[in-house]
Amino acid sequence: MVMRKFHLDKTNGKLAGVCSGLANYLGVDATFVRIGMVVVTLLGAFPWTLIAYGVAAWAAKPKDASAYGMESFGPARTSTRDLHLATRDIDRRMAEVETYVTNSNTGLANEIEKLR
Repeated sequence: MVMRKFHLDKTNGKLAGVCSGLANYLGVDATFVRIGMVVVTLLGAFPWTLIAYGVAAWAAKPKDASAYGMESFGPARTSTRDLHLATRDIDRRMAEVETYVTNSNTGLANEIEKLR
């Protein structure tokens, strides 16, 4: 099991990188963490969320420069050719499903009629 540590992510952060670092730690999008923090603050935890944010910004270590490898840029982009092939394969499979569903299965229909 890999132990993850909380680090500030100042390259993707808006203010001090706390929400972005928390999003990296939890494995979610930073936008959700930011929206959640604003909602919690507005719903009544006003001074405590700001105090927690300040303590986290003060106490946490920033992510070191060596950790900003290729993974910080997101997944590799696929080419338009790969996307075309993938959508063509999906279209082919959907056509097979449609043919199977809409096909008049006379053998099955005859068996059902015999049972009546």
